[in-house]
Amino acid sequence: MSRAPLTAMPTLSAALLLALSAPTWAQSHAGHATAPITADAPPADGGSADHSQMDHSTMDHDSADHSQMDHSTMDHGSTDHSQMDHSTMDHGSADHSQMDHSTKDHGMPKPPALTEPREPIPVVTPADRLAAFPPIDHGAMEHAPEIHSMLLVNRLEHWDGQHGTGQAWEASGWVGGNINRLWLRSEGERGDGRTESANLEVMYGRSVSPWWDVLVGVKQDFRPADSRTWAAFGIQGLAPYKFETSATAYIGEGGQFAATVEVEYELLLTNRLILQPLVEATFSAKDEPAYGNGSGLNKVEAGLRLRYEFSRRFAPYIGISHERLFGDTADYHEVAGERARDTRWVAGVRVWF
Repeated sequence: MSRAPLTAMPTLSAALLLALSAPTWAQSHAGHATAPITADAPPADGGSADHSQMDHSTMDHDSADHSQMDHSTMDHGSTDHSQMDHSTMDHGSADHSQMDHSTKDHGMPKPPALTEPREPIPVVTPADRLAAFPPIDHGAMEHAPEIHSMLLVNRLEHWDGQHGTGQAWEASGWVGGNINRLWLRSEGERGDGRTESANLEVMYGRSVSPWWDVLVGVKQDFRPADSRTWAAFGIQGLAPYKFETSATAYIGEGGQFAATVEVEYELLLTNRLILQPLVEATFSAKDEPAYGNGSGLNKVEAGLRLRYEFSRRFAPYIGISHERLFGDTADYHEVAGERARDTRWVAGVRVWF
């Protein structure tokens, strides 16, 4: 028998070792069709196997047991992942917390690079400041006059009641500035061709807030009975929720004390059609049979007037008014042949100058 050359012993030894370990290697790589083993075949442990030269197109990966494979020594640097089919990969167990996303290109559009520098904001020059803030010619400005005036005839009406007809008026006016003013107020009533009541108030008013004035002055009664003079003081203005309010107290001869409270409200149905409710009440501290006044609450008048403003200065109106006397005042008027209550239809005009 001829002996093999000594140089062939390593190759035969490797082939023999590979044949002895074939069952274990075949079990871990079952289903793989391998190329014929040559003299320069890789060792059995696969530690330095170069998979880049392997033909994976004929390998059966379905039956491969990858749990026994040692991937720690595999060289993935040269792997071409663009050809891999990721649709069947299980990403559920992937640990993405260790991934470096800073170098990933997720397909988001990048902002266009600035090709030219932005134009800087120019420095403001004295000419620019002069154009923006020209000098003011105070001599050419028209200032509002320091003295103003207004006269408002709130009610100038004819009434038709259950016990007769007549006329009535209520007017107020002022002259002065924004803080100090001289006020004039007057109201009265005629019935059956004679004047039943009439008065005139002259008062100094001072604004104590944007909505309220304090008044002090005198009041002169011309009717009923003999005329007499009262010292008057009170307030008037716009109460919360836009109620026009006036409250005035009077001190007369003999220590008589009286007061009048009036509240109005304007409800805008349209810009020109306005509904105006009104309530007025009078009080006295002492009985005065000669003047037909008893102590306590004397009279309450409640009215509802609907006006149409052709302009702010001229507005005709129609409405209804109810008047009632109370206590001794009602008794004094009934003794004189008058009624303690009356309902009237009214029509008139509201003007101011």
